[in-house]
Parts: sequence; C-alpha cells; structure tokens
Amino acid sequence: MSRLILLNKPYGVICQFSPDGLHPTLADFVPVPEVYPAGRLDTDSEGLLLLTDDGALQHRITDPRHKLVKRYRVQVEREPDAEALQRMRSGLPLKDGPTRPCSVQRIAEPATLWPREPPVRHRLNVPTCWLEIGLSEGRNRQVRRMTAAIGHPTLRLIRVAIGPWQLGDLQPGQWMEVPAVLPERRDRR
Repeated sequence: MSRLILLNKPYGVICQFSPDGLHPTLADFVPVPEVYPAGRLDTDSEGLLLLTDDGALQHRITDPRHKLVKRYRVQVEREPDAEALQRMRSGLPLKDGPTRPCSVQRIAEPATLWPREPPVRHRLNVPTCWLEIGLSEGRNRQVRRMTAAIGHPTLRLIRVAIGPWQLGDLQPGQWMEVPAVLPERRDRR
C-alpha cells in the first residue's frame, strides 16, 4: 500500500532527508522510512509539502502537464494595485520565459497564522499586504520572482494546498498520513 504524508514544513528546513550540516532536514520531523518529497519548498518558504513512497504518485503530483494547482499565501511589501495583480494573472515575463496565467487576489492576514522564527522583517513606514496565489507550474522561486517583477518583494510565503490536498490545521513540523489516491486527471475528455 502506497503512503502519502502531508507535512507543514517549517521555515529554515531543507527539503531533503540527508543532512547538509547547516539546516534541519525532513528527517528531523518525519520519522517514516522510504518516503520522499513530491516537489519541494525553498528553505525560506513554509507550508504544505507532500511525501510519498510511490514513484507514480510523486510524478503525478510534480509533473506540470497534470496542472495540479498549488496555492500560496504570500506576504508582500506594500500594497499592489489592480494593474500589478492583473499583470500577474496574465503571466509575467521572467528570465526563464513567461509564466502561465495564475490566480491572485488580495486577502486579509490569515487568522490562523503561526509565528515565524526568525520573525519577518518589518519596516515602520512600509505597509505589507497578503495575497493568495494559485499556480499550475512550479519553477524555482517562481512566486518570489513574480512578486518582485511587479515591485512587491515577498516577505513570507506559505503553501496551503497542492491540488486536492490542504494544509488545514497542521502546525509547523506536524504531519499526518492520508490515503494515497491519485487525483483525477483534469484534461480527460
């Protein structure tokens, strides 16, 4: 039977089980043998990470052809205007090519937000804003590069969903096992 684990990856943890000598690893939080991350989150990002022992499921989750939407709550510097958000929605030119269209909307600061260690830097005269962004691709540091491209650098990034899997109430470092069921393909006719 395949295994699928949902982990709330804390800030500062690298998405691997082997130590690098600098950062905590997944092994410090998930004492389950033979599971591997299905995708990754940068060390300075937090939130939902899926782990599985099933190579086909891992491929299904990570392959952009399957268009599993990944949802993020993102704190940015200053408040983007409607034009900046529309530029993100339409797709932005980045150094590695244009991004796919995405969903983005302003949201209130999440009510269930946990403290981050170290805390996010705050500047007295610079307001911040929270966005919810949904992407169906996953390039290296894509959300951070997109918000920077519209002039609103990312201060905090939390992934809250991958396809049908939700972070829910998991606190940083907590994990739970769920049924390892492949999501239906959206592009079937």
